[in-house]
Amino acid sequence: MFNKNIKLVIAVLIIAYAVYQFVEGNIGNGIALILLSLVFIFLYFRNEFILLAFLKMRKQDLDGVQRWLDKIKNPESALIKKQVGYYNYLHGIIFSQKNLTQAEKYFKKALKYGLTMDYDVAMAKLSLAGIAMQKRRKREATQLLNEAKKLDKNNMLTDQIKMMQQQMKKI
Repeated sequence: MFNKNIKLVIAVLIIAYAVYQFVEGNIGNGIALILLSLVFIFLYFRNEFILLAFLKMRKQDLDGVQRWLDKIKNPESALIKKQVGYYNYLHGIIFSQKNLTQAEKYFKKALKYGLTMDYDVAMAKLSLAGIAMQKRRKREATQLLNEAKKLDKNNMLTDQIKMMQQQMKKI
């Protein structure tokens, strides 16, 4: 919707007007404006289009995810670093169904920019291991699988990791 810097400018202007409202004695208006500015500050750290794309991802609607991600025109300038990581992570998930070379590129970019949750990093590394395994790069796949296993602290990916290790023995 707005560039990340515009969101901060809007938040600062709203806070300045809230301070003016406090000085004028309109405490209720000032509090409401402070709460409104918190929305813009929240959207600075969590992009609205990425949030909506994750909601579509929960419903397994990859076309909907793609539509929301397409609304972000220039991710490097519109998003903060971690959001660019999640932008590429979502693209990697989408392209893992279509084009493995593109998916590999997006997952590597996502890891380069960084992901907040260890589970997401483990999922990206597990996906990269699957791609490397399909491209017959066993050493790289083994290394990525071991890294994913270390990052999976809640044991949510253990079944997928075990299945991939069984497939690796066949190569």
